[in-house]
Amino acid sequence: MSPLKKPIQVPNSFEETYAQIFQVAKQHAARHVFTKLFESECMAQARWLDTLRPEARQRGELLGWSVSVKDLYDIAGQVTMAGTRVLAQNAPALKDALAVQRLRRAGAVIVGQTNMTELAFSGVGINPHHNTPVNPCDERLERIPGGSSSGAAVSVALGLCQAGLGSDTGGSIRIPAALCGLVGFKSSQSRVPLQGTVALAPSLDTVCAMTRSVASCWKVDRVLSHQSLDVLERDVQGLRFLVPQSVVLDQLTQPVAKAFEAVLTHLSSKGARIEESPCDYFSEVANINQPAGLSPVEAWASHASALAHQLEKIDPRVVQRMLLGRDVSLADYWDLLRRRSSWCEQVSSQLVAYDGVLCPTVPMQAPPMAPLLTDDALFGETNRLLLRNTFLFNFLDGCSISLPMQGPDDLPMGLMISGTNASDARVLTSAWAVEKSLSQMWGEG
Repeated sequence: MSPLKKPIQVPNSFEETYAQIFQVAKQHAARHVFTKLFESECMAQARWLDTLRPEARQRGELLGWSVSVKDLYDIAGQVTMAGTRVLAQNAPALKDALAVQRLRRAGAVIVGQTNMTELAFSGVGINPHHNTPVNPCDERLERIPGGSSSGAAVSVALGLCQAGLGSDTGGSIRIPAALCGLVGFKSSQSRVPLQGTVALAPSLDTVCAMTRSVASCWKVDRVLSHQSLDVLERDVQGLRFLVPQSVVLDQLTQPVAKAFEAVLTHLSSKGARIEESPCDYFSEVANINQPAGLSPVEAWASHASALAHQLEKIDPRVVQRMLLGRDVSLADYWDLLRRRSSWCEQVSSQLVAYDGVLCPTVPMQAPPMAPLLTDDALFGETNRLLLRNTFLFNFLDGCSISLPMQGPDDLPMGLMISGTNASDARVLTSAWAVEKSLSQMWGEG
């Protein structure tokens, strides 16, 4: 297991920091992290940052932060590719996406645009057109990074960026965060406008980021959302957590099951209240999310006019999922939205009393990449399992965060803490407390 690389930072010199970032980025070109690097612009910004007086450096909340941007956000002057060949002939964007504008205004330095699953439609992270970013967690074997924000995760895990701007429709922030050993926060969907992004499923698409700590995720969220959450720094004692017994614990690999049980035991020993419940309502999602699923229906509606005559240029695995939504009637779509709304209301009333719902982010560690490139059945089953737990809280219109829960010698695994819509402050407060407690747990071990 390869530990996370520390963020590249040279004390008192932004210019030297960014010179090193681009040097290391080029050394890792074979990992296929970036689709574009903005070296000249970054170096000019770094030199300007070095001229600022100390008091001026306090004005930007993310001043000097190295940030990567998933290639479904518009960046002025660049063609937004979204991991696909069919958008390559589009005109360059005239202005930055709103999320990118907010990052720049806070002082962030945009290092480059990152590789991703084609059209953001998979949790595995494989891209047959631009190659697949290689997970840095294992130097001996190429493993998947998770998706769809694959390059964003690897850019942070390699220490090239302090934050990776991604998106989360069914788990696209939390899955790669879990598999690469990072913290990934999926905020409530409405917190950040989608202006300037390539849509997948607009009812679910969420603008969010991954970093290396809960505090950093909170900081980036404040910038992206223009809203300051009342997050408290506290211990886990007295926090009340729910552990569902249906769906989320099925088909866990032995390392994940063991790690999750160890986490629950530790949190309980520190005074957290751990309550188990059947939570049968999570088993209802598969039946509610019919006839084809919310993501395929909205994805087809979002892209049909542009892609209908170019499907042969798209990864067949993406096409297969997207075509599920082609023949769904408007009446069936509205019925799905109605059933979802009713389910969300019912489930949210059950969860509101808890400081968070705990479960593994994904039921496995990062699997080897090679078999997934050639075996469609294995790919489909892996994709289903990777998305299973995370999607529940997108469907709930909730918020959710993935924290590392592996020991120092293990491949990364994710612990997910989730809540209802607009409970972001509560979930982040819980995550901050759990993160602190888990760091003590590994120190004690």
